[in-house]
Amino acid sequence: MISTTGRWHAPGRVNLIGEHTDYNDGYVLPLAVPLGVTCTVGARRDEVVRVLSRQAPCDAARTTLGALTAGGWSELPGWSHYPLGVIREFERRGYEITGLELELDGSVPMGAGLSSSAALCCSVALALRDLFAPNLSADELIDIARAAENVYVGVPTGVLDQSASMLCTAGHVLFLDVRSGGRVQIPFELERFELELLVIDTGSPHRLVDGEYARRRAECAAAAAELGVPYLRDITEPAALDRLADPVLRRRARHVVTENARVLEVATQLLTGADPRAVGPILTAGHRSLREDYEVSAPPLDTAVDSALAAGAHGARMVGGGFGGSAIALVDRARTADVTAAVREAFAVKDFDAPRCFAVTPAAGAHRIE
Repeated sequence: MISTTGRWHAPGRVNLIGEHTDYNDGYVLPLAVPLGVTCTVGARRDEVVRVLSRQAPCDAARTTLGALTAGGWSELPGWSHYPLGVIREFERRGYEITGLELELDGSVPMGAGLSSSAALCCSVALALRDLFAPNLSADELIDIARAAENVYVGVPTGVLDQSASMLCTAGHVLFLDVRSGGRVQIPFELERFELELLVIDTGSPHRLVDGEYARRRAECAAAAAELGVPYLRDITEPAALDRLADPVLRRRARHVVTENARVLEVATQLLTGADPRAVGPILTAGHRSLREDYEVSAPPLDTAVDSALAAGAHGARMVGGGFGGSAIALVDRARTADVTAAVREAFAVKDFDAPRCFAVTPAAGAHRIE
């Protein structure tokens, strides 16, 4: 009754710079990482849909296409809403889907701020595109994957994570203008300059569904409305923010305006072929802005950044939505072990759980494996 039709892989991501700018119609500069989610698909001849995660083998979900259409989600495991949301969104848009068996296998640490959920949704979306809607564009797949999170999970993400998972190429960072859809693949030649991008997973999971992420979005929308612009992307001079009476809104808007400028500065530097070490201080400035103006950092993230910089990193910052998750540090390859040891020692001194540290290189975007 079931026949395996193929396997698809979508990567997680880290954002070199450009945090919380996507839903403000701004600029982002992510890279895909070698960790991701692989989706193995088996076709059925009935309407049954079954999803299984190798990371939660005892928590499989079994439903039907009809039940999804009718909104039968409440009894299903929370994690399954991501892949099932992708299936439902394909159906809602008029694509005829058959019953399916999906087995998901992820190597992205959950809650680490590396977009494990986007990788999951994108791997399923790409599989369904190839099987049922071969003419769908990458932009349409990104929109479907985002809708799965926004509508069926309740996380109001922008398009950064899905765009990175779908569009990034090996050896490059992706410059994306969210408003226009314009994109440029920019070489990020770490090996050539004997550098490594170190990910520091603090082990303190971020939780975007807890309300703070949505609150930041609402604050940005309120600031833009008070300034008389559609999005904060339309403000380019921090001085213009003095018109905001509320100091909280002023701080939120200042982060977005200055972060957009940082993305443009880093992209310009890398496009010239400059030594990536030159962008290190810009990354660190981004972290200060996220910590002080956007207030989405957390003590483990600050400890990771501060200890990496003290040990010789050229730049460091938290990545992802915040309130936990991971930081990145740009380090000389010869210093990676020293920086890692310093970070672990700083965590031990503060009695935090030991962080997981690993280097990443820019990886390929979502693709079919077999």
